[in-house]
Amino acid sequence: MQSLGAPSAPFREKKAKILQQLAIPDADYSDASPKGSVDEGIRYLIDEINTAEGYVTTSSCAGRASVFLEGRKSKTGDGENGESEQVARVGGKGAGGTWLYVSHDPKADGGEGYMDWMKELGLPDAADVLGIYHDASDERRLIHFKFEPMILHVLTASLGHAQLLLRCALQAGFRESGAINITSPSSEQTTPMVAIRSMGLSLESLIGYEDAQGQRRRIVPPEYLKMLLQISNERFVENTKRIERFRSALKEAILEPKPANVPKKLNPEGKEWEDAAARRERLRAEGLKRKAALQAEKKESTSQDIDVDLQMDPSFE
Repeated sequence: MQSLGAPSAPFREKKAKILQQLAIPDADYSDASPKGSVDEGIRYLIDEINTAEGYVTTSSCAGRASVFLEGRKSKTGDGENGESEQVARVGGKGAGGTWLYVSHDPKADGGEGYMDWMKELGLPDAADVLGIYHDASDERRLIHFKFEPMILHVLTASLGHAQLLLRCALQAGFRESGAINITSPSSEQTTPMVAIRSMGLSLESLIGYEDAQGQRRRIVPPEYLKMLLQISNERFVENTKRIERFRSALKEAILEPKPANVPKKLNPEGKEWEDAAARRERLRAEGLKRKAALQAEKKESTSQDIDVDLQMDPSFE
């Protein structure tokens, strides 16, 4: 493990405040998520990260399947206290946008109970395929089905801390992870915010809409809803695998780093063992190095051929 400096006093103060909030019992704790509290599925991971010096989690989601009804897109009059009524932002959030369904776990029945689930969402048995082409001026609130994999935001004490955490995330398959606030406008030490995420597992599909009269209408067949549930179940499984890979990488690099004098694990060929992600990166680097060497060799060979031709050309005698 690389040597990382001690966290600054401002970082330690921020971490202490965040941990104080996380220590509040779930019955009294509330946040901005639909669930309103930390997801049980990654509570253990958050606790492990927060025990490490130089790291503290600020927000998280273990991964979820959801159905979301967009908010109102047009104003119907003044709101309460004479204030102008709000309309939904791009994506449908706000102005009455509602979560019709949220689950951080796969469907236990494997999606077989999709007909009952469809009714719970207020979607009728009959599809309204033609109805979606009605006048665009009518109020129409779209209904989205979504699957979103784990996302985790971690405040780090320094750029070195952030780089180490990002390496663990990328190695585990969270390839869209990144960091912000990596530079500081003042003389204070930077405290980058790392986002651990994987958009490759995300899924979103329109399944219906709600008309101006508040009637919800389905625009896909029931079998399509069943397929969406089955796909989200599969992605819950892969999401869990990636979380465990990240946890293992975290333990090895940050939580339980091996001393430098401990013998390294070797493969059957007697070389240092490496995981699949590290091996791919090494082979890629070696391939690029060989390609550059071949190009340089070819360029040098071409240059020598030109010199020989010039020496043998009688027009230069």
